[in-house]
Amino acid sequence: MKKTWNPESWKSFPIKQQPNWANNNLLGNIIKELNSFPPLVFAGEVENLTNHLKKASKGEAFVIQGGDCAETFSDFSANSIKDKLKIILQMSAVLTYGAKSNIIKIGRIAGQFAKPRSNQFETINSVTLPSYQGDSVNKIEFNERSRQPNPNRLIKAYNQSAATLNLLRAFTNGGFANIEKVDSWKQSFIATSEQGQKYKEIAESINRAIEFINTIGISNINSQTRITEFFTSHEALLLDYEQSLTRKDSSSNNWYDCSAHFLWVGDRTRQIKGAHIEFLSGINNPIGIKIGPTFNPNDLLPLLNKLNPNNLSGKISLIIRFGVKYIDEKLPELINIVKNYNKNVLWISDPMHGNTFKTADDIKTRDFSIILDELKKFFSIHNKLGSIPGGVHFELTGNNVTECIGGSQKISSEDLKYHYETACDPRLNNQQSLELAYLITNLINNNQGAKNGY
Repeated sequence: MKKTWNPESWKSFPIKQQPNWANNNLLGNIIKELNSFPPLVFAGEVENLTNHLKKASKGEAFVIQGGDCAETFSDFSANSIKDKLKIILQMSAVLTYGAKSNIIKIGRIAGQFAKPRSNQFETINSVTLPSYQGDSVNKIEFNERSRQPNPNRLIKAYNQSAATLNLLRAFTNGGFANIEKVDSWKQSFIATSEQGQKYKEIAESINRAIEFINTIGISNINSQTRITEFFTSHEALLLDYEQSLTRKDSSSNNWYDCSAHFLWVGDRTRQIKGAHIEFLSGINNPIGIKIGPTFNPNDLLPLLNKLNPNNLSGKISLIIRFGVKYIDEKLPELINIVKNYNKNVLWISDPMHGNTFKTADDIKTRDFSIILDELKKFFSIHNKLGSIPGGVHFELTGNNVTECIGGSQKISSEDLKYHYETACDPRLNNQQSLELAYLITNLINNNQGAKNGY
């Protein structure tokens, strides 16, 4: 007989990618303290997102999920948070205007402090230390003290997540996300760029429409043009932390992981008999499954049955990160499995993680043109097979970094050394993100045109 799920049942399963905490007694005390803390998000907000994702799975909305590869404790200020929000609001405005689509905005923010690593240890100049696993675990500086996993950092991760969420809610509910502010969302460093000029034209067109509506006397324009809904997400990696913020909703008796609205399981931790899948199988949040080139298609149905036994719409998002080399070969088989077994899933493209490479100078980067190529293939394959491409998942920053090569700025491998600031993987800067929004608009419109026979 199957054991009933509870927030601790994952502890009976094999687990990967967990820190080697030196002091388990300290970890236990930290988790006990986190258990007493207020939730970061609430059941009603989570259910609201799930309802939106249902629409996206039917082609009635589109998901933008973006943010830092790994949040850091040092990159924490009102301006930094505001700039990340600006990018997603800009992209939302471009897509809403150009593709006539409702945009669901999900940030990789307020909790993305832990990172899985390919190798447990890192060696530099013959010195071997534990790998950097994100600021909630250890520090990026390469010395023995910094790389020691420290459970106290979980408290700081919670506090910074709470402060970030508080500020995001203040911005979105305080008028900053009102569509009438569309012109104020642009960044100073893109004002004179080609993408900035395009955005300015869209903003002016939206403002003219709002002025017209105000002129003819529709008084509730603000309530109808606010795009304030903004949701948070991160990888559910550190299960002690996730468990500590899991709460039972008093009205429904359902369990929710209240660390974020949306949680995903990574390409390295989605083992069907592993601890991460066991934990995620019991919470009522919408769940993403990252799927890379090593994914075994035979695992798809068992994963869907475990995480979504009632086949609910809006519950599961498959986040495809095959890379441009493998997507043509591997994505059609998964789409056909989903169709043949009538499974409800939302298809999201992650065109960045499968296309990372190192330059001759050993700098990790991504090529904007390759990112776009995978996106094109993602849309094309879904169109051919009668499926619905429902969103994009990418890494970005509000800073004017040079971490991904290409784009209209023509960033070269030589430029990477000037503004390379990421704590882990390379991110799109504001201008590249905005450029991507225009390209996604075209892909959505072309996909709709193909469906309609023109």
